Amino acid sequence: MPVLITKFDPWKSELCTCPPKYSFNPYTGCSHACLYCYITSYIPDPFHARLKKDLITRLKKELRTKKIDTYISMSNSSDPYTPEEAEYKATRKCLEIFKERKIKVLIVTKSDLVVRDADIISKMNASVSMTVTTLRNDIAKKIEPNAPSPKRRIMALKKLKENGIPCSVRFDPIIPGINDEKIGELVAEVSKYCQHIVSSTVKPRRDSLRRLKEALPEVMEDMQFVRMGNSYYLPSYLRYELMKRVRDACNVHGITFAVCREGFDMNTAKTCDGSHLIPVRQGRGDILL
Repeated sequence: MPVLITKFDPWKSELCTCPPKYSFNPYTGCSHACLYCYITSYIPDPFHARLKKDLITRLKKELRTKKIDTYISMSNSSDPYTPEEAEYKATRKCLEIFKERKIKVLIVTKSDLVVRDADIISKMNASVSMTVTTLRNDIAKKIEPNAPSPKRRIMALKKLKENGIPCSVRFDPIIPGINDEKIGELVAEVSKYCQHIVSSTVKPRRDSLRRLKEALPEVMEDMQFVRMGNSYYLPSYLRYELMKRVRDACNVHGITFAVCREGFDMNTAKTCDGSHLIPVRQGRGDILL
């Protein structure tokens, strides 16, 4: 049976600037069914989340022998708060295990269900990275059909901040003609509750590009892409322009910024993924790394 906790970046991308970290997914697949999702290129039945077999037993066993010397990113090939989590509460059980062992965790999600576990997260070495791609419900429903609405995600960020949990936002992906018009407004809204934004332009693989073209023919048919590895990238000038707009908005609102796998020297934060916000809680107070 494959291990649960693995070193991050299985594709060894030269454009990845993440610090050394580990990846952990309680679920196989994700039921949010986002059009742009890359997991459809390597996970069977990708939009049907399944709890991993003997998850808790295997996790405890691995942690008895594996030294986590950096931090765990949860999750990268699924959402730890995929809709099924409301019933299974598996992510919550995993967080309790990480809390007991004082393991640093970056929780990456686009679900307000994360607020349910604020009582645990606020007492552990953890930060939340919330994906917010648009403030418009109609756009979100089209590209992220089963994910919580933008309003619910913003409210989740607010509640997490109120619970003393440091947050970042993933403004990812930006799709020209779909969610690039209101960049300033989105940054202004989320900057009230987060300290950092990491952003990226759309980088579909062959299957996700097909889905995007079928769902968004009015903008996707004429969009130009360049093949880079297993993904399709927008032209460099356009990617830089979009990232600069996000960075400039972040500067206006006094939060840090980073790009994800873009190859541009634009970052204003210690880390691209927001992991520098993970606190070290030592009982008498919190020390931010």
